[in-house]
Amino acid sequence: MLELDHFSHGWVTPVLAYLMSFIGSVLALRCATHARASRWPGGWLIAAAVSLGGAGIWVMHFTAMLGFSIHGANIRYDVPMTLLSAGIAIVVVWAGLSIVVRGHREAIALPLGGMITGFGVAAMHYLGMHAMHAGAHIEYSTGLVALSLLIAVVAATAALWFVLHVRGFSATVGAALIMGLAVCGMHYTGMASMTAHRMDNMSEPSGGVDSVQLLTPLIMVVTLVTIMLVVLVGLAEVDGPSRRENIDTTGDLDLADSGRAWPRAYTEESPAPDQPAFSLQAISKRQPPRR
Repeated sequence: MLELDHFSHGWVTPVLAYLMSFIGSVLALRCATHARASRWPGGWLIAAAVSLGGAGIWVMHFTAMLGFSIHGANIRYDVPMTLLSAGIAIVVVWAGLSIVVRGHREAIALPLGGMITGFGVAAMHYLGMHAMHAGAHIEYSTGLVALSLLIAVVAATAALWFVLHVRGFSATVGAALIMGLAVCGMHYTGMASMTAHRMDNMSEPSGGVDSVQLLTPLIMVVTLVTIMLVVLVGLAEVDGPSRRENIDTTGDLDLADSGRAWPRAYTEESPAPDQPAFSLQAISKRQPPRR
């Protein structure tokens, strides 16, 4: 049996992986907050899915894999399969978010969304591991795989519960810290289930790229997407109070409800003002009597 090293670069990779999971969770929770209050939540749900599924889960997984090595074997990654795992992570998170945000019965929507998202995240994880070619025979412990599936479902359900109930930035940070721990726990439990054995005709893997070749484009794409999401959420957070003051001053409710108000929607921090009721009778009473 070949020796596996999950921390070949020390604590640098697990710390960076947790940091990416935390940042993705914070952005996802804030996007979900706006999606809950938005009349057209589709854009916010996509942004939340990219934040959590892309940055918070898939990038966390790949960052942690940078510190993984098999002694006596050279690891290379299948690029199409690696990208497919990223797509799966984003799609399943979007599906879970759509179920809980648009669902009317939390008792049904939350477990259903958590199960779909949890199994999807686990599928992303093991597909990403399957995309790793080392020229060795890989086996998995059934018990640890089942435990990682359970952690994934529980973590996904907890994340979706946070999406429904967390309000305020301080609570969002606390929830993101817990979500980051859960995602990292699922990853390293799944990694612990793996064992590698030397093959009789063991040879260098052909095709694919090594982790260093994937690192540069990964950093560029993740940095660009994260900056865009931070700007999007930041503009929405800042725009809320100013729009409310403008509405109170001008009373232009049509502008507030128009497409130009996207991506900001009325939230708990900036609720929609009550629309005044107009009627012909009320208007006639305001007019001075004719002499």
